[in-house]
Amino acid sequence: MKICMVVPEKEVKGGIASVVNGYRETGFPDHIATTYIESYCDGGKIKKLKKAIIAYLKFVKILFFSMPDMIHIHSSFGPSFYRKVPFILLSYLCKVKIINHIHGAEFEVFYTDSSAWKKKLVKTMYNLCDVIIVLSEEWKYSIGTIVDEEKIRIVENYCIIPQEEHFEKKKQILFLGEISERKGCYDLAQIYQKIVEAVGEIPFIIAGDGEAEEVEATFKGLQLESKVMFTGWVRGEKKKKLLEESQFFLFPTYNEGMPMVILEAMAYNMAIVTTNVGGIPKLIENGKNGFLCEPGDIHRLAEKMILLICNEELREKYVNNSREKVVANFSLKQHLSKIIAVYEEVYHSRG
Repeated sequence: MKICMVVPEKEVKGGIASVVNGYRETGFPDHIATTYIESYCDGGKIKKLKKAIIAYLKFVKILFFSMPDMIHIHSSFGPSFYRKVPFILLSYLCKVKIINHIHGAEFEVFYTDSSAWKKKLVKTMYNLCDVIIVLSEEWKYSIGTIVDEEKIRIVENYCIIPQEEHFEKKKQILFLGEISERKGCYDLAQIYQKIVEAVGEIPFIIAGDGEAEEVEATFKGLQLESKVMFTGWVRGEKKKKLLEESQFFLFPTYNEGMPMVILEAMAYNMAIVTTNVGGIPKLIENGKNGFLCEPGDIHRLAEKMILLICNEELREKYVNNSREKVVANFSLKQHLSKIIAVYEEVYHSRG
């Protein structure tokens, strides 16, 4: 079968590129021929526009000269949705089956709180798709308010699991990802202040980009700037090194799909404190392999991190449980088998 997959550039920052890069590196079985169309890149508006136009032209060429059996679109909410509309419309008009793999985490902002015309457009585009892939039961419920639930399939994200089972850990806290309000980054300084007051100085590394200057200012306001390091966006060996050597992972996010950074923290034996949103409860079971708090509950987030720092026995128990869970349930091999099952289902439903 022939699959045309709409993806971001390899170097793009964020979860969608991370997911797709695993596909590219591992590959699909021989009976699945995959063509990748890169429709998005990092950079300015002109660069992004050129990238999108080239992608549309390439897609038209594929439709005319090498008709695929289906198109697998990786999308999110906001601008990502609008960039994918031409792919959906062209595929529908050419009677190509459409799989829309939604990675977004703010459905309420994007749809529920939107104007009537925007709601109609979103609902129409989603219903033109043959299958909608979501990352969690929560998102199945949300998307199921505008799409027939029979079209929705849950395929969780995955993690590239390191072969090593033990790492030389430093007593340091790591945040990894987009630095933004949605990720809870404006709460980090107050959480960290409570941790320092309870256990003394402990290194805190914030790795990512976005609103770094604004968040750094919140640490300066509490006179904590000398105790925290902002590294900028990390990938490859730099990211791997941070995961290997950091003992604690703090992720006070307000809205998520199924974050790959949590999976990575689990695979790299980190003690995790995060929030009870999106697909995170599928990964972290409160009191079993980490702690879940409500978003914005600064006192409880700090309290649970302090407990993990001070209680080595509890920390080791949670770390071992996380590693076992991610190995058993969230490998790339298991993820790809679910994606291939969707392909087979759609392929054999042609008509």
